[in-house]
Amino acid sequence: MPRAYVIVGASLAGATAAITLREEGADGTVTLIGAEHEPPYERPPLSKAYLRGEVPFDKALVRPSAFYAEHGIETVFGTRATRIDPSARLVELEDHRRVPFDALLIATGGRNRRVSIPGGDLEGIYGLRTVQDADRIRKEMVAGRRVVVVGMGFIGSEVAASLRQKGLDVVAIDPSKTPLFRVLGEAVGQTIADLHRAHGVRTIFEDTVARFEGTRRVASVVTKGGLRLECDFVVVGIGIEPAVDMLGDSGIHLDNGVVVDEHCRTNVSGIHAAGDVANHYHPLFDRQMRVEHWHNAVKQGAAAARNMLGKPVVYDEVHWFWSDQYDANLQYAGFHTKWEQLVVRGRLDSDSYLACYVNDGRIDAVVGLNRAKDVRRVMPLIKARRAVDLEQLRDEGVDLRTLHASP
Repeated sequence: MPRAYVIVGASLAGATAAITLREEGADGTVTLIGAEHEPPYERPPLSKAYLRGEVPFDKALVRPSAFYAEHGIETVFGTRATRIDPSARLVELEDHRRVPFDALLIATGGRNRRVSIPGGDLEGIYGLRTVQDADRIRKEMVAGRRVVVVGMGFIGSEVAASLRQKGLDVVAIDPSKTPLFRVLGEAVGQTIADLHRAHGVRTIFEDTVARFEGTRRVASVVTKGGLRLECDFVVVGIGIEPAVDMLGDSGIHLDNGVVVDEHCRTNVSGIHAAGDVANHYHPLFDRQMRVEHWHNAVKQGAAAARNMLGKPVVYDEVHWFWSDQYDANLQYAGFHTKWEQLVVRGRLDSDSYLACYVNDGRIDAVVGLNRAKDVRRVMPLIKARRAVDLEQLRDEGVDLRTLHASP
């Protein structure tokens, strides 16, 4: 009997799920609902090539606009879902329409964390999440102008790099000791700080914004440490939070996103979640985690679709992502929150290194600067979840492809 498959969130995860449903032979309707007017697109170019004006927007599209109708995927773009009614099996939209479902995927992603700082409502203060956000920042990007970047996570670091590459005067501020401190730690984070300084970014660490000043438009940023930073505009990149507002009375378990198991299932039968919004159980690491990156959105969206079709798939991908800053390529794989040892292959003070985060002799995660192939070669060692010979791991003379996890 044909079923109604509904996806809330025309994100990368949502679009991938819709495409996979059709590729896997879904018998019934497939409906993709999204709050943005544009067809689903990939977000990584927004802080890099698209922001710098090097590629057109259509290069970021997951599929060309006509693809969805051609493949029997009904789209409802520019309309926000406001409520899920699991008992009635309905999705309620802001225009008061109700969309029935037999199987539902929540792929609503995240939204930028709100700035609750005095002066945060002044003109000239921008976040970056959507293509419209990127377009607003692009209009401000004139060589020689002064910009303050607040936050040096992945988005803040990439934006700072793009702004410098376009000739702007960039000051970056972050409360941690280094960029990406929470993920990579101080030793590796310091190499990213050095990279930005080498390209002319003034970096301010272990300080935060006290207030934004200006009459109608931002003119300066004042830090809690007492610095006053004159500027023409500000870009704030302090992370995202999962978009779960519509799920408040749904009975779906929420905890740092939508909680799902290794099959992308929520606690409510027939409802799944994937992508940035999903706090998923990862069997390799035996814990819940929420991951906000391209690779996870693609792989988990596809896995969720197969599970919606009754084709059980355990989602146990070794998470992987990349970040391009200037001419440097940073890649990370695995998952870690702490580490007993940081095993470095190469030198951190060089422009190419590999660093492995090790606990109990096992590699939980790896980061590489201009070492894409080596990161890929370490991923099977992470997935094996067994101890490795750390001296061989450190030794540049040992081919990583011959380094197997100990039995």
